[in-house]
Amino acid sequence: MKIFLDSIGCRLNQSEIERFAAQFRAAGHTIVNTAGEAELVVVNTCTVTSAAASDSRQKIRQAARLGAGEIVVTGCWSTLEPASAATLPKVRRVVSNRDKDRLVAEVLDAPLEEFDLEPVAREPLPGSHLRTRAFIKTQDGCDNHCTFCITRIARGAGRSESIQTVVSDIQIALAGGTREVVLSGVHLGSWGYDFSPRSHLRDLIRTILQETDVERLRLSSLEPWDLDEDFFQLWENPRLCRHLHLPLQSGSEQTLHRMARHTTPAEFRQLIAVARQAAPGMAVTTDLIVGFPGEDEVEFAESLAFVQEMEFMGGHVFSYSARPGTPAVRLSNPVPGPIARHRSEQMRQVLAESSTAFCAQHLGTEVSVLWEATNVYGPAGWKLHGLTDNYLRVEVHSPQRLWNKISRVRLDRLTDQGLAGSLIE
Repeated sequence: MKIFLDSIGCRLNQSEIERFAAQFRAAGHTIVNTAGEAELVVVNTCTVTSAAASDSRQKIRQAARLGAGEIVVTGCWSTLEPASAATLPKVRRVVSNRDKDRLVAEVLDAPLEEFDLEPVAREPLPGSHLRTRAFIKTQDGCDNHCTFCITRIARGAGRSESIQTVVSDIQIALAGGTREVVLSGVHLGSWGYDFSPRSHLRDLIRTILQETDVERLRLSSLEPWDLDEDFFQLWENPRLCRHLHLPLQSGSEQTLHRMARHTTPAEFRQLIAVARQAAPGMAVTTDLIVGFPGEDEVEFAESLAFVQEMEFMGGHVFSYSARPGTPAVRLSNPVPGPIARHRSEQMRQVLAESSTAFCAQHLGTEVSVLWEATNVYGPAGWKLHGLTDNYLRVEVHSPQRLWNKISRVRLDRLTDQGLAGSLIE
């Protein structure tokens, strides 16, 4: 059977469809490039914002229009709205997040144990989800109670994968030629909290670095309150990528309090200082929400000034999206849409300026780049796009297609997406 896998949203969703792909392939099926050539399409949905939920529905309708045989829907949006998902064209099955680990077994009507007998080496997903980097699921669910977030409700309580499972998944990825692994989870920093005795993410990272030959190990989003100063000693190992994604959400202490975020601007500032001292060149990216209920001009000005001070390498800015079922929908003083959109533009501009400044610091330097995308740009050459360990986006022109290779590059100019340079022979 020909199967197409699609995903919206976070890196955890990406890691899950990679696991689906391995299981379908182990059962003898083929993963294809587009929905139009597939007998079965699986869509892993998202509902972190209203726009993400809309994109999820659009992906399903698009697959149906392209001629997909039948569609299976899973993920956060369909878990919260299974009846709505079931009414969409060609949807034959809706699988909740709770049952997601059994999705492939149920679709194929086969025992789950069959997929654990002979694991196949990881292959990058074809089409738009082609990645040299492997996204490895280490944890699911969340025990935080951020007042704006619906994901905790959709994903359930926090639960960790065992060290053995994570290391095994990484070894399978490495057998398929993966050069970089990204550890993913809803609340990655809580990995091990549900074990007895309790463990910590640093223990998992140390084990991975000791027991595998992964060339690059990258961490996805981490909540700042899960990290302490000892955590940053991990960067003594150069295989751990110098990149932290730390969601701030707001630079105003009052707004953070209403969000039920377990940090303050002062604590966040100290954490960033320790991280940058431990790993010079550390890229720090973030998530920000503007227009949260009760955010007045003073609070927004505080947030904007703090973001400027932090000199983030980049990030995502969201206008607050009210999600039914979250405590924030009951808060007073909602921010009008036009004001929230204007604040989003201001915040994005600040992030763009700090991103450019971070990139400019690297002009004239030599870096190692893992090539993740290649495009023909002329009769005799390729345009390569890739990432450094500290998340600089780099492009070069090359006579060779160096996909999934690591090359040394001299950076010599800024681009709209990051930096460009030339290969060092």
